[in-house]
Amino acid sequence: MSVKYTQAIRGRFFDITATVKQPELLADYARYVEDGLLLIDEGRIVSLQSWEQGHRLLSDPHQVIDYRNKLIVPGFVDSHIHYPQTEMIGAFGEQLLEWLQQYTFPVESQYHCPQHAARMSAFFLHQLLSNGTTTALVFGTVHPQSVDALFTAAEQLGMRLIAGKVMMDRNAPDYLIETAADSYQQTRALIERWHNRGRLSYALTPRFAPTSSPQLLANVRRLRQEFPDTWLHTHLSENPQEVAWVKALFPENSSYLDVYHQYQLTGRRSVFAHCLHLEEQEWDCLHQTESSIAFCPTSNLFLGSGLFDLQKRWQKQVHCGIGTDVGAGTTFNLLQTLGEAYKVAQLQHYKLSACEAFYHATLGGAQALDLDDKIGNFNAGKEADFVVLDPAVSALQQLRHGNSRDIWEQLFVLMTLGDDRNIAATWVNGACVWQRDSVEKAA
Repeated sequence: MSVKYTQAIRGRFFDITATVKQPELLADYARYVEDGLLLIDEGRIVSLQSWEQGHRLLSDPHQVIDYRNKLIVPGFVDSHIHYPQTEMIGAFGEQLLEWLQQYTFPVESQYHCPQHAARMSAFFLHQLLSNGTTTALVFGTVHPQSVDALFTAAEQLGMRLIAGKVMMDRNAPDYLIETAADSYQQTRALIERWHNRGRLSYALTPRFAPTSSPQLLANVRRLRQEFPDTWLHTHLSENPQEVAWVKALFPENSSYLDVYHQYQLTGRRSVFAHCLHLEEQEWDCLHQTESSIAFCPTSNLFLGSGLFDLQKRWQKQVHCGIGTDVGAGTTFNLLQTLGEAYKVAQLQHYKLSACEAFYHATLGGAQALDLDDKIGNFNAGKEADFVVLDPAVSALQQLRHGNSRDIWEQLFVLMTLGDDRNIAATWVNGACVWQRDSVEKAA
């Protein structure tokens, strides 16, 4: 029996084969292949099966890429991140609103320069890939150049990326303010240039309600109606001061989320970052509209914003992914981010298992971005995005990996002790686009 394939990968594989509605069902859909063979054809997965079953399909067994001492998982999905904030990550001492004024806005002002945007886009994407992230939902700045540069770089890599120009016409420094009309025109031009071009997609990106006038929000609604398959990406209920500010700015609305909802900006492909201080009616609205949440534990802790209620997300049946939220988040690495998510859950007496954590970073994140038909596991027909993990790169990791009883403990050790050193290789669309050993040799 002959099977058409262009790549054959041997190694240990772990994924979740289907989306679920309750965390206790995850183990039923977890797939661990101790010695597996992944066949890829022109960027798509043909099959994942055991080596014993699959090796007979190989036309040339000597052409197999051997990762047998590694663990291969689907590429990580970062559901909320700001690429311009890469250069001010780790800024000291403020909560959200002061942090924006003191650090974020000055850095974002530089992205009117195409050369600067291009340099930082290349750096940003390298950081994603060297940390095993193959898909991300990304904020640019108000400058169209910021998005052009990012999409240009991502297109060359063949990455699946969703991004958008920030839309912001009030309550920000003059050097970043645009008019609602200009915001509409520039965003529309970017959508026509980039949306659905290869693996690239566009997200309408009003920064958040406080920097959005009613006219700007009306223009976002207009764009959503004109381009109904675009994404909507913004912030919601990150900080108590922010929530109070929104209520003062929009007294006619019943809640923060209601501002977006009244402009028809909730719904499938609408992703709201943070959601730490939601009212009951907001949870219900997110569920009813099939909107998604990006849980950003690292940045929530760093800015002192609050603790996300992961258990309630399950109870309310709201789609949820994991976001690093760089630069308030302090790492591009989703292993470290999952470790912080575990601690956030522990503080609320919820036990975040390794199976659930890796689900949120892979297939669950893909579902939150409405991409679970394309990425997130090793099912046949999916796009071949995956990360090769070296589970033991330090003496401590070697000790814990060696005495781990099963795959669940190995995964938990990875998410509590792991970091960028554990990323051995990153594959995008069936091609290896980053490899640790080659970087080490070059150095």
